[in-house]
Amino acid sequence: MSSSQEPAAELGILRSRPETIAKPSSSPLGSRPLDLSATRDGALYIPNRQDATKPAPLIVALHGAGGVASQLIDLLVGPADAHGIIILAPESRSSTWDVIRGGYGPDVLFIDRALQKVFDLHVINPQRIAVAGFSDGASYALSIGLINGSLFGNIVAFSPGFMAPTQQSDTPRIFISHGVTDEVLPIDRCSRRLVPNLKKAGYDVDYQEFEGGHVVPADIVERAIRRFLG
Repeated sequence: MSSSQEPAAELGILRSRPETIAKPSSSPLGSRPLDLSATRDGALYIPNRQDATKPAPLIVALHGAGGVASQLIDLLVGPADAHGIIILAPESRSSTWDVIRGGYGPDVLFIDRALQKVFDLHVINPQRIAVAGFSDGASYALSIGLINGSLFGNIVAFSPGFMAPTQQSDTPRIFISHGVTDEVLPIDRCSRRLVPNLKKAGYDVDYQEFEGGHVVPADIVERAIRRFLG
């Protein structure tokens, strides 16, 4: 990334956008590394049912604290194959996402690089791009999703703790789920505070509570995907 992009990154702003004309990809199906970093990198998953000649939906999937790309791909792989969704799962530059450690910057730049690689290689439907995450990744998805609403039409936050947008762009639809017995990020001080604020701000929010802890049930994943595609 050029130095001219760094001020935008410090505000959490992503610059990459889908190519208006992209060549059909000949990339192999399944999961493969991004090959953008020698240490913490990430992965790209190409679904088994993808038609490379048609614009595909894309989910940018963000792991929780201490996590890796495969955790989010494993969570989303079933719906991705069923609906032909490409999954981009970048890894944070440190143990968790930059804003949680003090401010936007390194992770925004890395996600931008990863997005640009996907947009260069694959035909992506600009109306079907979502950012999703679990735990710290959900907090980050909410934050950069609200900042970059012109890119992300949908935000999916599984058990978020907070949100920290530097600005708000457009009105992405939002899906939030949380377990009522979550002891890691207790629901009363997290989603039950976030959701009313988002609704008050005018966002279209689908909020689902479930019996359970700091997990993502399969039926919750399926509901989130249906909302994304519907």
